[in-house]
Amino acid sequence: MTQLSLNTFADYFRLNSEPDDILSYFGYGYESRSLTLPQTHRQLERLESLKQRLEEILPYVSLTSEMARREFLIGPVLMESIHYTQAKIKVGYSLKVSEQLKGELDYFLQTQSQFLVIEAKNADLQRGFTQLAVELIAVKQAEFAS
Repeated sequence: MTQLSLNTFADYFRLNSEPDDILSYFGYGYESRSLTLPQTHRQLERLESLKQRLEEILPYVSLTSEMARREFLIGPVLMESIHYTQAKIKVGYSLKVSEQLKGELDYFLQTQSQFLVIEAKNADLQRGFTQLAVELIAVKQAEFAS
């Protein structure tokens, strides 16, 4: 993979290549392993209500499109996340680091010390991961550039 001729982050989703090949092109590695994510001991009193609301509407909502999943699943979860973290959120955030690292991030959440990028994808998790990984590389490079 000597030359990539892609226009946006979404093009990486359509690319039929292994994630480690694409990431190595940008100088990054890929390792599949289990992670232990940080947990809070804070009382999350609104989560049970969110769960109940989602369970109530899901039988009536078709989730076959990315837009439906964004509006009915991701949106409510993000609103609760903002409530607990006071993170700033940018939806449809445009980012251009280079001709090969540019496009739109579905969701970019940021606090003073951390950030989170969320990519809403269809059922193909491997290709969705590849796109997300390239987006994270762009965010990292943009961070160093500023």
